Amino acid sequence: MNFESQIIFFFSALGAFNGFLLSLYFALTAEKRKFSNYFLALLFLMLSIRIIKSVFFYFNPQLSNTFIQIGLSACILIGPSLFLYLKTHSYKNKVNWKIHIAPFLIGITILGVFYPYVEHRAIWSKWIVKGIYIQWFIYILLSFRFIKPIIGKLKTQERLKNIDIWLMSIYFGVAFIWFAYSIGSYTSYIVGALSFSFILYLIILLRIFKNKKNSSFFEDKEKYKNKKFDKEIVEEISKKLAIVSEKKLYLNPNITLSDVANELNVSVQTLSQYLNMNLGKSYSTFINEMRIENAKELLSSDTPYTVEALGYESGFKSKSTFFTTFKKLTKLTPAEYQKTTNK
Repeated sequence: MNFESQIIFFFSALGAFNGFLLSLYFALTAEKRKFSNYFLALLFLMLSIRIIKSVFFYFNPQLSNTFIQIGLSACILIGPSLFLYLKTHSYKNKVNWKIHIAPFLIGITILGVFYPYVEHRAIWSKWIVKGIYIQWFIYILLSFRFIKPIIGKLKTQERLKNIDIWLMSIYFGVAFIWFAYSIGSYTSYIVGALSFSFILYLIILLRIFKNKKNSSFFEDKEKYKNKKFDKEIVEEISKKLAIVSEKKLYLNPNITLSDVANELNVSVQTLSQYLNMNLGKSYSTFINEMRIENAKELLSSDTPYTVEALGYESGFKSKSTFFTTFKKLTKLTPAEYQKTTNK
């Protein structure tokens, strides 16, 4: 191998090796009370097997056909692992994982026995591999519903938690790897392996930059653990909070948490803690709820404004943010709400 090939081999193989290590970490070392970790471990394991097969086959086409078959077969569990990981993480309860794992595991085993790769390469290339990639893609589509709420936060400009960023990284990373392998025949076979290494290191870098100490791997620690307000402080902030409504501070589309804290004469941390612990909502949700209430009043009145203009009049920066937030909080679009009030 020339130097360029050695570099490609090193980075793609190292990514697969680190994938194996992460798989072991989530299966054996990470918090075992989190059932979702087992599916994440399976996901990294299947990806690593698929990647290492690609790496060695690319640099050694005479690789054992049995190893090639194992590498291709591993793809059958990538999609289900992604789906199960995101689902268990979203719903915080155990799922019937057997219906997503057992049929595919049994099916690919039977195909491997009766149509081994070494004797039926054409069938594998034309039908089995394509079927696996279609199944992988279907599970990517099914998994999107667990990422959709996070994307909704982006639309409403709500601050993302560490775990939100992690889940999106996993989802879009797996989707990108699928895409890389799907176009491999038009580019280069090693693209899938390199994309896995790139995405894996990108995710790790995101974690390093966050530098959250004393928290479990890619998990948000309890932000205000062991910090409680006295009853008098709670009552005081509760009274002061009425100023936001009385002065209609929320109508300012650029108002920040710091601006409100200054207006109420409290620290930013104290206000943020009060909103999270006592009201159970973020600052953006707190402000947007008042904006939506203002919009609902305007919609119920004989106003000269168009539905779109009402969003700007209520403090929203864009029409799309107004519509998304209104639908999220009322389950209706502004136009639908207006019709119900005018009946």
